[in-house]
Amino acid sequence: MIVSFLTTLLHRLTLRWPVLLYAATWTVILTAMVALASFSPEVAFVSAVSQSSSFSKACGTEGSVRVPMDVAGEKLCLPVHLFGKSKIDWIVPPVFAAVIVTGSAWVVRGIGLWEFDEAH
Repeated sequence: MIVSFLTTLLHRLTLRWPVLLYAATWTVILTAMVALASFSPEVAFVSAVSQSSSFSKACGTEGSVRVPMDVAGEKLCLPVHLFGKSKIDWIVPPVFAAVIVTGSAWVVRGIGLWEFDEAH
């Protein structure tokens, strides 16, 4: 019983190997794009507010960090102790990426990119 099940499963997987490879390739590409899109703004913000950046040194006060604003001439300086990693910083980006990749996979499945005619 188990042997016939495994044989059937293996046979179906070998028939669908190109489809699985195609799906895995798209999943990797979508995951990389989501990671790039979600972490790029974070990296830009962290580099702008770091103590060593010239942007941050414009405050002129030790222990304060200049926060990027929408208007170029505006200047907002906040105390350094307000900026730090929290536990939610480790949770939100992976959950966001998982939701986006899952949604993208459902869209790809919905439009049927990997459907093909099976010859019987």
